[in-house]
Amino acid sequence: MGLLQELERKLNEQVATPEEARRANGELRAMMRERGNYFPEYEAEAQKVLKGVGYTTGPLSQHVIADIADHLGFTLHHVGDLPHSTRSVTDLKNHRIYLTQSQRQDHDPRSVLLQALGHYVLGHETPKNYGDFLAQRVATNYFAAALLLPENATLEFLQKAKAAKEIAVEDIRDAFAVSYETAAHRFTNLATKHLGITTHFQKTHQSGIIYKAYENDGVAFPQDHTGAIEGQPACKAWTSRAVFDVPDKFSAYSQYTDTVSGTYWCTARTERSAAGEFSLSIGVPYQHVKWFRGRETTARATSTCPDPNCCKRPPASLASSWAGNAWPSARAHSHLLAAMPPGAFPGVDETEVYAFLEAHSG
Repeated sequence: MGLLQELERKLNEQVATPEEARRANGELRAMMRERGNYFPEYEAEAQKVLKGVGYTTGPLSQHVIADIADHLGFTLHHVGDLPHSTRSVTDLKNHRIYLTQSQRQDHDPRSVLLQALGHYVLGHETPKNYGDFLAQRVATNYFAAALLLPENATLEFLQKAKAAKEIAVEDIRDAFAVSYETAAHRFTNLATKHLGITTHFQKTHQSGIIYKAYENDGVAFPQDHTGAIEGQPACKAWTSRAVFDVPDKFSAYSQYTDTVSGTYWCTARTERSAAGEFSLSIGVPYQHVKWFRGRETTARATSTCPDPNCCKRPPASLASSWAGNAWPSARAHSHLLAAMPPGAFPGVDETEVYAFLEAHSG
């Protein structure tokens, strides 16, 4: 009976719908919001690693990162046959980390390596469920960011910018030689705990769908019944959508938006990747805008979402002309219907990974 129950449990787990992933993500975001997205335990581990390699100041170079890997007892191997479902593979038996040789990457190779090391430093074990898998992803992403943008140096930079009322994500990006997305994420880690600024972040696809989001400032992100934000359409009036229509792609776009939960100021940029064009935006409530560059913008919009009359329901003039006379052929997003990938590491072909390690272990 025990064996039968375990088999049934595993089968139910493998046929779980994406709703399970959304629910787990919603629970994880609530925990992050409660902590202000600040994790002192990961900061402490990052500080210990940096101290161990004698890091002092400046952007984290490839050389220092190689020293970190060596300090932790790992050798690095760049290969051309990394399993297609992975960004890195760690051989814990022989303490090797395998990375791709490809020059076409959507991710900073430094972050990929530091995240792989993060699993080891933070003592992660095989994920028990999808929620555990997501929590480990958040932990290793945070750990990597805490190495690339060390807490003390980043905080000193932000406090100077706040005193000058010139906080700008692009300045953080340039000072520490990281991506805009990494700089924006790192700002959310430190803004509330150290600067007293509540904030929100979102990564939105050009189609309007939200891919990533975080908030502790009360902004009303669209949600489904599980509390999940990912996969929901952002309001067309928001900065994260308006930035796609701005002709100047070199400068950050800033906008005030009056919403049902208050007035927010947001700044956003767009970036291209293999999956299309995305906007990356950071926002704060009106009372905090005085600390940011771009507060003088005259761009302003009004959003009444979730009221369907805001941007989801067609205007009456268009509806009267075309309702019943249009039959669009929708682009099918088959991944929305698929079950969550089975296995301890969702989305990873374990057979392919084991075969890869066996081939390289000699």
